[in-house]
Amino acid sequence: MKLIQQICTGVLILSAACSWAQQPDTTPAPPVPAVVGRENNGDQMLTPPPVSGQSYPTSFSSGERSNYLRGGLAFTAAYTDNARPSETGQPISDVSYSVAPFLALDETTPRLHWVLTYAPGFTFYRRLSALNETDQNAAIDVQYRLSPHVTFSARDGFQKSSNVFNQPDLGSSQIVSGGTQQPNFSVIAPIADRLSNSGNVGITYQFAANGMVGASGTFSNLHYPNPTEVPGLFDSSSQAGSAFYSYRASKMHYIGATYEYQRLVTYPTIGQSETQTHAFLFFYTLYATPKFSISFFGGPQHSDTLLPPQPPLLLPLPQVRSWNPAAGGSLSWQGPRTNVAASYSHIVSGGGGLISAVRMDSASASIRQQLARRLSGAVEGSYVQNDILGGALIGASNGHTVGGTGSLEQQFGQHIYVRAGYTRLHQDYSSVAVLAATPNTNREFISISYQFSRPLGR
Repeated sequence: MKLIQQICTGVLILSAACSWAQQPDTTPAPPVPAVVGRENNGDQMLTPPPVSGQSYPTSFSSGERSNYLRGGLAFTAAYTDNARPSETGQPISDVSYSVAPFLALDETTPRLHWVLTYAPGFTFYRRLSALNETDQNAAIDVQYRLSPHVTFSARDGFQKSSNVFNQPDLGSSQIVSGGTQQPNFSVIAPIADRLSNSGNVGITYQFAANGMVGASGTFSNLHYPNPTEVPGLFDSSSQAGSAFYSYRASKMHYIGATYEYQRLVTYPTIGQSETQTHAFLFFYTLYATPKFSISFFGGPQHSDTLLPPQPPLLLPLPQVRSWNPAAGGSLSWQGPRTNVAASYSHIVSGGGGLISAVRMDSASASIRQQLARRLSGAVEGSYVQNDILGGALIGASNGHTVGGTGSLEQQFGQHIYVRAGYTRLHQDYSSVAVLAATPNTNREFISISYQFSRPLGR
């Protein structure tokens, strides 16, 4: 945590220095764009997706609003065929019932935009009552204009749950991002106690009409309170820092470069595994329209991995060093009736519970379509290949995760929504005991929710 404290302190000092260097401006600055791809304001540059640290929006553009208080209550019934492995190695199926209140505050002022979300939950199982749980989901996202050309941003998300499918957005777990430093949560124990937290703090300074620099620090933590529920998976943490330069070649074209550092730590039963990476990446973003953008990034990445000692002799293992290409791309399109987001990346990332950091190939996509005035559909999917760094030295096998969800949502009146869908999850990790015997999970669900939205200050 010392590294993150140093990064955050440096970012705050840089923000204060940049703000002091600017002449005071008595005219209100326009609000900061809250999401990737939103319209530009005057001469203000956008922060391209490869360095913004933001996820792509998933709502239809016509429904985006700010200065609102939103809330409601959702009731979900679900059937899963993999609630818990049995002693014979066959999974036990069960039906669960969840009650999830939620509250979100979204406010925009001339200099500040912030969103606060809180969504607790309560889940009950019909057969396996020992799995009954209480969930906690909280997130905050803040963007503050320190001066007309300096913007500070911070975001943090926390989740406590024993069911990875219980998400604060009423069941949709797919997140698509164009960033290069996203935490790896792709290895999933479907029903096991888990605490996860990830955050980002950053600053951007537009020092010229078409020039911008920025810096950011990120962190993530993954903790399993009961290790006996997840044999083969381990706690992990990551800290990272980056700095970038972006040049606006025209209204539509952005190019730039970024340096990134990562420290990725896993805590197995004996010792710990630690990987440090350095990457120098170039990026390009095309803003074809205010609602459609395409991004690419690529460059060299060096990793240095120290593996934990292995029984029975517990002798230290040689360090694993390598140079690898890092690359990726993403796109986002928001229309009045259609929303599409997709991304791919090939990078060194945290293991997400595996015994060491991984060389990860990750692809994800989300498509939402307004089928009728009150009926919408969504298809979301992802594929992640995790190749363990130094896996041959410690006898750990590589693996992959494939998941997808299809759903339909019908609105009744102004406040009632009914959503039904199906989720398929397949994980192939032969060296992870909790997943090796039962790699597949199928889940059918139906959710009924009451939602309200109230304007603030009107």
